[in-house]
Amino acid sequence: MSLHTLNEVYGGAAQQQTKRYRQAIENFEAIFGEEENLRFFSAPGRSEVCGNHTDHNCGKVMAAGVSLDVIAVVVPTDDNIILVKSEGFEADNVSLDDLSVCEEEKNTSASLIRGVAAGFERNGFKIGGFKAYTTSNVLKGSGLSSSAAFEVLIGSILNGLYNGGAVDDVKIAQIAQFAENEYFGKPSGLMDQMASSVGSFITIDFEDTANPAIEAIDVDFTKYGYSLCIVDTKGSHADLTPEYAAIPKEMKSVAKLFGKTTLREITKTQLLQKIDKVREACGDRAVLRALHFFDDNKRVVKEAQALKDGDINTFLSLVNESGNSSYCYLQNIFACSQPENQGLSLALYTAKSILKGEGACRVHGGGFAGTIQAFVPDSKLDEFTNAMENLFGDGSCYVLSVRGIGGTEVAVDDE
Repeated sequence: MSLHTLNEVYGGAAQQQTKRYRQAIENFEAIFGEEENLRFFSAPGRSEVCGNHTDHNCGKVMAAGVSLDVIAVVVPTDDNIILVKSEGFEADNVSLDDLSVCEEEKNTSASLIRGVAAGFERNGFKIGGFKAYTTSNVLKGSGLSSSAAFEVLIGSILNGLYNGGAVDDVKIAQIAQFAENEYFGKPSGLMDQMASSVGSFITIDFEDTANPAIEAIDVDFTKYGYSLCIVDTKGSHADLTPEYAAIPKEMKSVAKLFGKTTLREITKTQLLQKIDKVREACGDRAVLRALHFFDDNKRVVKEAQALKDGDINTFLSLVNESGNSSYCYLQNIFACSQPENQGLSLALYTAKSILKGEGACRVHGGGFAGTIQAFVPDSKLDEFTNAMENLFGDGSCYVLSVRGIGGTEVAVDDE
């Protein structure tokens, strides 16, 4: 992990971000008092582009770090306690003397802090106490992975304060996933943490989860006349954990029938050859979700090649294909347990009505509630934004850019 300037991290938005960091310093001092040698860290949210729910079965994904992030003003301490005050939340006080899993702490930010620290220690890295104030513009529950950004932020802080920045981005992502799985209690894959930690527009192949293959792709959608939009449908993820958990469980049940652990270890041909037995043993939804896995895995490769070739139309067509597969086969657009809540379906219908075959739209992130993603022609951006905000309220449509830098320490001028 390197030290990056505000200009390197935020580009043309650096001046606006300087004001944000200044306000964060004032808030830190109001809570903790004035401190010397303050340090600053940032971790971005992420946008998944292809490979919807494939990472937890060792699949392939395409994702990007985005221009929304969580930042921290930090000072190291020698009391072996991590004290984090996040804007809008109660402070978390985590003692590093006990890094065991606390059941009563699950589903809290404290569990993520403890889990990341435990992951650092288990991997032979140094840990220590610090005080931090954090503030985030990564929408919570938006599919932009605010939790992954927070985990990567804590990892970046421990890396910068106590390990000289020597822990690489991939290892920080793996530790962050460990914290979310084992300490927070959510069975997430590795894509969210990896995209936040690494940044940029990337493909990730998780066939070897210990050493995932990452490839960066240099692409600027603005030169093609498109904007990346995320629409927040204001749906709640509360009580939806069973819906998310069912996806990897069902996919792995298909693999298990072939004596394997994950779908990556079998082929689509093998599944089709025994589809009658798989249907009987696992159910039709599990079969459809497995078929989605195999097809989206191939789409990641095709999308990456289209971008390398500068073939934006093929890329957008594949994004739409992936979105349709999620809708019809992965079936994560609305929860069967809550059929009255179908904000994502409404957003997709509205997007398609406006785009009329141009651009692309699809579910964003885990699904069931939250956000959709759209690549919108600049000529239709105002119409698209107005329609979505008419449906879901002012400020519900976000126009984002891809951030080339992942979790990092940030150099902020003292003046």
